[in-house]
Amino acid sequence: MQIKMFSDTICGWCYIGKERLNQAIEQLNLSQSIVMNLPFQLNPSMPKDGMDRIDYIKSKFGSIENAKPMYDNMIMQGEQENLQIKLDKIQRTPNTVKSHLLVDFARKYKVENDVITDLFENYFVKAKDIGDEEILVSIAKKNKLPVDKVKEYLNKKENVKKISKMDDVAKEMGISGVPFYVFNDQLSISGAQSVDHLIEAIKKSNG
Repeated sequence: MQIKMFSDTICGWCYIGKERLNQAIEQLNLSQSIVMNLPFQLNPSMPKDGMDRIDYIKSKFGSIENAKPMYDNMIMQGEQENLQIKLDKIQRTPNTVKSHLLVDFARKYKVENDVITDLFENYFVKAKDIGDEEILVSIAKKNKLPVDKVKEYLNKKENVKKISKMDDVAKEMGISGVPFYVFNDQLSISGAQSVDHLIEAIKKSNG
C-alpha cells in the first residue's frame, strides 16, 4: 500500500488534510511509512526570501476582507482536528522550495512524515518563517537528521531544480490544488477530505 500526498508546506488545508490522513491510517492500523509526501508549489514565482503576509493576501485575494471567510473556515476545521491554526500571528509568506527539500531529504531517513508535520506546526501554530534556513535546521535537529548534510542538500542548485521538476510533474498530472492524494497509483481524490472518506479510499484501493 502506498499513498502519495501532494501538498505545499504553507497550505493550511494540507495541514488539516495531513492530520485527517494520519487519523485514517491509525484507525486502519497501518503504518505512516506508507505515505510519500510530494511537493506542490502554490506560489512557484514567490521571491526567494518570501514576502510580507499582508501584501501576499492582498495580491492573492484583493483584500483581507475577501480572504476572511475562507480563513475563518480553515481555522474552524483545524480546531475540529485539535490543530490551533494561528493565521493572525504569521508575519511572512515564505518561498517553500527549501522546506520541500527538507521533506525530500528526510525521506531517506524515514522521518518525512514527522518533518512535514513539524513544518506545518512551525508555520501555522508557531508562526515561524519556514523559508528561513535556521528554522529548517532546527526541525532537522529535532528529527535527528545530520545538520551538515541537510545544509548542503538545501543549497545545491540541482536540488532546487529537482523540486521545480517535481512540481511540474504534479501539474502535468492535472493537479491544480492541494492536498491531493493518490492511493496505490489507481485512485485519486482532492481536498481536505473527511477521515471517513479517506478510510473508504484506502480500503477501495487496497481491496
